[in-house]
Amino acid sequence: MAVITLDTLNKKDGGTYVIPPLPQPACAKGEFVFAATGLEHGHINGMCADLCKAGAVLKWVYDRDPQKQAKLLEKYPDAKPARCLQEILDDPAVQLVAAADVPNLRGPLGLQVMDAGKDYFTDKTPFTSMDQLDAARKQVEATGRKYMVYFGERLCCECAMLAGDLISQGAIGKVMQVIGLGPHRLGPPSGRPDWFFKKEQYGGILCDIGSHQCEQFLSYTGAKDAQVNFARVANFGHQEFPELEDFGEASLIGDNGTSFYFRVDWFTPDGLRTWGDGRTMILGSEGTIELRKYVDIGNDRPGNQLYLFDQKQEVRIDAKGTVGHRFFSQFIRDCLDRTELAMSQEHAFKAAELCLKIQQVADA
Repeated sequence: MAVITLDTLNKKDGGTYVIPPLPQPACAKGEFVFAATGLEHGHINGMCADLCKAGAVLKWVYDRDPQKQAKLLEKYPDAKPARCLQEILDDPAVQLVAAADVPNLRGPLGLQVMDAGKDYFTDKTPFTSMDQLDAARKQVEATGRKYMVYFGERLCCECAMLAGDLISQGAIGKVMQVIGLGPHRLGPPSGRPDWFFKKEQYGGILCDIGSHQCEQFLSYTGAKDAQVNFARVANFGHQEFPELEDFGEASLIGDNGTSFYFRVDWFTPDGLRTWGDGRTMILGSEGTIELRKYVDIGNDRPGNQLYLFDQKQEVRIDAKGTVGHRFFSQFIRDCLDRTELAMSQEHAFKAAELCLKIQQVADA
């Protein structure tokens, strides 16, 4: 198999693929100010880091747990500890609030943030019930604020973003099917918070880590909606935690005829050198792309590997350093300019809606 760079990738018409340049800071220092709260999930670290790299300034940090608050502040010595959430919401300088709260608290927190006239950026899954989603839709319409979601398995994975660039330029023809595999390592249960094992709080495995998969399906296929063929969840190996779902799978048909199957689980063994062998297979009418996101098992290569084969070639591209994390620069501009370059509000809400519907079918 040929190992190539982007500028040597063959295009069927003899042309070259247009790949956006690496993202740059989206604004001058101090032009975009945000606060962080709800520090329940470690994803808040990546959310803050990428926002700051894109030009944002972290002004406030608040959490119910003073230890969590202090830990994040260690990384951002120029940020200030807030005494309460209201102190953040009352500050007119704050334009965005980023949060990774307990999943069932993310929706209500977003309503507070938008009601205060600020945009909201939450970790996935953004909701644990349809009622929360409906309330957020109404609040967005009423306030004009953004309710954006950190779907990190695409937005923070360069091979996943690169795949979208190639697909949009016809690299594999018309996309017909996506298969997503999202295994995760559970790790020692003592390292997990109590809410992780309570379904009312985490929402179910298809609602939680399955939300990444739904967002990718919509992105790669161009579908605007989908129907659920089947969905199921199970607790195969952790009966000591009766509310934990450690396995989930589902099948969908998009409104444009595309199909989607995904599996998520908490069974990554300790022998793997990373937290999960996440993969995505994208079948097109003229080729196939496979993404090996976090590890390329069986060799010494890291993740971010994109495999492509079509009518002319069978190649591998190391995507690290090719496209960066452009979502964050685009999202900052969206907040400043009231545009939708990074992701449309409807796309974010539809991904959330699908994972909630899938979870409902599995729970029925």
